[in-house]
Amino acid sequence: MSRYFVTYVAALITMVAIDLLWLGVIAKPLYQQGIGHLMAEKPNIPAAVLFYVLYPVGIVIFAIAPDAVSASWLKTFTSAALFGLFAYATYDLTNLATLKGWPASLAALDMAWGSLVTGVSALAGKAVFDRFSGVG
Repeated sequence: MSRYFVTYVAALITMVAIDLLWLGVIAKPLYQQGIGHLMAEKPNIPAAVLFYVLYPVGIVIFAIAPDAVSASWLKTFTSAALFGLFAYATYDLTNLATLKGWPASLAALDMAWGSLVTGVSALAGKAVFDRFSGVG
């Protein structure tokens, strides 16, 4: 099995697990308070699955694969956190610019969350990559 594929799977599983805890439990009241009037009663599962399948591909391509063997954990985390910030900022700042009543505080929180969850998911992927590559 390709080390990049297992790296992807590790990042995917980590992202889904942490993000579901965040969205379903920890931050759910904040989202309901800030944008509850926009939220669907039930999530669009195909769209969510597509996001969770694609996003970790970006984590691997932009944060783990560059200098995969020689990159430090800090460099991997930083690259991933920046990737997360830019990706989540695209969503949040566009909404802030175009949607009436989109809370700036929620946008800031979501961008911070995107940085953290992406960074942690990349570290999980890097751990698996290193193990399959005999690094460390």
